[in-house]
This record gives sequence, C-alpha cells and structure tokens, in this order.
Amino acid sequence: MAQESPKNSAAEIPVTSNGEVDDSREHGFNRDLKRSLPAGLGLSETQITSHGFDSTKEGVIEAGAFQGSPAPPLPSVMSPSRVAASRLAQQGSDLIVPAGGQRTQTKSGPVILADEIKNPAMEKLELVRKWSLNTYKCTRQIISEKLGRGSRTVDLELEAQIDILRDNKKKYENILRLAQTLSTQLFQMVHTQRQLGDAFADLSLKSLELHEEFGYNADTQKLLAKNGETLLGAINFFIASVNTLVNKTIEDTLMTVKQYESARIEYDAYRTDLEELNLGPRDANTLPKIEQSQHLFQAHKEKYDKMRNDVSIKLKFLEENKVKVLHNQLVLFHNAIAAYFAGNQKQLEQTLKQFHIKLKTPGVDAPSWLEEQ
Repeated sequence: MAQESPKNSAAEIPVTSNGEVDDSREHGFNRDLKRSLPAGLGLSETQITSHGFDSTKEGVIEAGAFQGSPAPPLPSVMSPSRVAASRLAQQGSDLIVPAGGQRTQTKSGPVILADEIKNPAMEKLELVRKWSLNTYKCTRQIISEKLGRGSRTVDLELEAQIDILRDNKKKYENILRLAQTLSTQLFQMVHTQRQLGDAFADLSLKSLELHEEFGYNADTQKLLAKNGETLLGAINFFIASVNTLVNKTIEDTLMTVKQYESARIEYDAYRTDLEELNLGPRDANTLPKIEQSQHLFQAHKEKYDKMRNDVSIKLKFLEENKVKVLHNQLVLFHNAIAAYFAGNQKQLEQTLKQFHIKLKTPGVDAPSWLEEQ
C-alpha cells in the first residue's frame, strides 16, 4: 500500500486572528530538529524569526553558540516528527558522500544529458558554412591558376589520356551525326523507291502496250527498296551501338574525370592553405589552425588519390570496350554497304544474320506485352 507523503510545512502558513503569522509551528520544527540530532556535534543554535505581513523584512536568521546543557543520550531508534523528517530528507538529497568519507554539498539544478539532441537548423547552418568555405577556397584556387599565380598538381600521363579521350569523343560524335544523316536520307530514298515501284506496277496493269516495261521497273524498284530497308537496319544498328558508346560509356568516364578534377582543385586549395600557415609564425594561436589544416589536407589528399585511381581504371576498361565494340560495328557497316551497292542480296542478308539484327516489317506494329506472353 502506498503511504501518503507528508505535507510540506512551507506550503501552509498559519495566521492568527489579528493577521500575524503564528510561529509556534516553526519553533516546534526547531525543537524537533535538535532532538533528532545526536549531541556533542558542536552545532550552532539557529533561531528563525518570522515577522508579520506588515514588516519590511522578509526574515531574520540569528545564529549563536549553543549554550544549553548536553542533551541526555537518546535511544538508538528515534522517531522525529513528519515535518522534521521531510526537512532532513530534502537536505540529505543535496549531500553527496564520496569514497573519502567527506560530505560535499552540491547545488540542485536541472539535469543535463550528455547526448543532447542536436538542432536540425544548426546542423544545416553548419553544413552551409562548410560548403561556403570550401567553395571560397576552390574558387580562389581556380582564379589563381587562371592568373598564373597558383600552383597545380599535374599527372602528365593521366592528363594525356584524358585529352585523347575528349578528342576521340568529339570525333565519334561527328561520325554519329553523319551516320544519322545517311540513315535519314536512305530512309527517304527507300520510301521514294517503294512509291515509285507501286506507281510502275499500277501503270503496268493499265497500259497494255507497256505492260512488260512497267513491270520490270516496278520489280527493280521494289527490290531496291527491300535491299535499302536491309541496309537501313544495319546502319541503324551501327548508330545505336556508337551512340551507346559515346553518350553512355564515354560520358560516364568523363563524369568520373570531372569528379577527379574537382578533387584535384580541393586538394590544391587545402595544400596551398597548409603551405601558407607553415610559412607563418608558430605560436599558441596558429598551432591549432595548422593541425586542423593538416587534417583537412590529408583527407582531401586521400580523396584525390582515390579519384585518380578510379579514373585510371575506368580509362583502361573503356579502351578495351571501345576497341571491341567499334571493331564489330565497323565490320558490319563495311559489309552491309559493300553488299548493297554490289547488288548482292544474299550477302546483305547474311551480314544481318551474322550480327543478329532483326528487321522490322513495314506496316506491322510490334506485338503487345499480352501477345508476347
């Protein structure tokens, strides 16, 4: 069963009939407190005097030497009053007994947790501050390099490979653009040949005198249109493969190159800051800055080395993939063009089968996903 907690004596202030505070309970508390403490501790007698409501003083605490006779020995079990017990409990909560046995009084206050919840706004503000500082340093480094005042880290072998890659990308884009133009023109020619063949076939039926002549030309134009569609399929396959190589594979490598260049600029910016601090005086104010700059420089150096290694690996794999893809596509393009203009229809169809190219039948839509199931 839960017991009722004793009422705090400070919560009730008895008042007499003439408006003055009744201090009989305060004297009773002092008497109970003296009885509850063992004798011979050298305590001083404390008297608390409270004045009426009309007094200008809030309270007077008078302390003096204890003049009374020693109290008789008390029994081992004492039963102080509820008021005295509650006061002693409140005072004891502010005492901490360390291992040495001495009591140290501590001030009660709000409890502060060690792991405080960080303010999201302060975290965002800190991120913005770091980003602004990093952007300022990188911009200063770029301007210094443009003006020829700052130094930059250069990997001659890697820079040469990157320049070759960018130059090849421009040339491949030109080939891709010309192949797309050829495909568009060939499509228009095939469309025209098909229409011309239909016109010759119609005239062969209506002109009895020229039936055979119109029929020969109709068959020739239809055959050219069919071979043109086969060649168009080969050219479109060549365009799709080169487009994947240029706009996906090479572009992905160039994105890694851009990240490498950004890491290089950051590395040079923090390297310059560290060099400037090392050239300056070393005292209590600059040493922490030098240590912090050294830490940031080391972190960006590791990032720069990692990005340089990634670029080297990607350039190596890109070169192998590029040779394999372009070899197959160039063989396909040559064989298809040669067979078309030689009029070798079988060779042209064999070339498409060799590279697993399926032609789309004109006028027939692709099957829906339900039909494929």
